[in-house]
Amino acid sequence: MPELPVINEAKCDHCGLCVSVCVCGALQLKDNKISIVKVNDCGWCTMCELVCPTGAISCPFEIIIEDDKK
Repeated sequence: MPELPVINEAKCDHCGLCVSVCVCGALQLKDNKISIVKVNDCGWCTMCELVCPTGAISCPFEIIIEDDKK
């Protein structure tokens, strides 16, 4: 299974910004809790981590862009 964003519930203020920027629809806010509901749909874009105002989301992976003009 690929690595997924990690949500620290203690830091999360349930603002929903991560859900609004998730173009894959992998995140959901339900009953004041953020969860990854579509595990296979996560595109590893890291947008959820970037917009989180409390730092509750961390992405344990790096985006590497390879130059194919070699």
